[in-house]
Amino acid sequence: MVQTTEKLASTASERYLLIYAVSVIFIVTALVVVFFVMFLKRKNKILLEKIEQEQAFEAEIVQAQTETQEQTLKNIGWELHDNIGQLLSFAHMQLSILKMQVDDNVKTKFKDTSDALKESLAEVRALSKTLNNEVVLNQGFEKSILNELNRLKKMKFNSAEMEILGNQTEFANRKHEIIIFRIIQEFLSNSVKYSEAKNIKVILNYQSKNLVVILKDDGKGFDMEKAEKGSGLINMKSRAKLINADFDLQSKEGGGVKLIINYPII
Repeated sequence: MVQTTEKLASTASERYLLIYAVSVIFIVTALVVVFFVMFLKRKNKILLEKIEQEQAFEAEIVQAQTETQEQTLKNIGWELHDNIGQLLSFAHMQLSILKMQVDDNVKTKFKDTSDALKESLAEVRALSKTLNNEVVLNQGFEKSILNELNRLKKMKFNSAEMEILGNQTEFANRKHEIIIFRIIQEFLSNSVKYSEAKNIKVILNYQSKNLVVILKDDGKGFDMEKAEKGSGLINMKSRAKLINADFDLQSKEGGGVKLIINYPII
């Protein structure tokens, strides 16, 4: 009887010891898991903070570059309007005076030169307006694009048209209006310089929460892999990223160029 009692006591003691050991192992395991989870969360938080800091830094760099470019364009616009514009105006006035003093047989030549000078003056003034943010904002987004297309049509394109779809929505941030206009300007400038296109089109599709801008030309196109290194493309991409707009450039050799910008306007 005594042995049976001792055996039962020993069994109970071993059971309690086992339960205690299991409990200790469970608690230690739980603490390790909790520590590991906290460590991962802390590590992820640090990584996210680092990524956010890098993104913020990159955004600041792009913003600074954009502001510098805008100020440079503004200064060029003023120079074109105030100095070169005045010189052309003076030259045009002098030619008009001289035309009255020459023989009739050379007046035609004076008129042709005077007309060319007058057209150059109008072109310089139109260009100066598109380089100045304040003028662009005063004119409005759509009118500024239309003026740019009309200016380019005179230069080389058979057609340079704009199509507007949906109901126009005001930009929540008017600075973004300028940035999108500059992207469009860059695209048009590249078409003039490289595409050999005859026709170009801008489509503004106002949706409920987005503005989708589609730009396309019928030029010779290019190899997308080679274009990735071009400063013009990098500049457009950086501007689009600055305003959280999706940027999709499509082209192939002999197939023209198409750019789609999807901007969250609201």
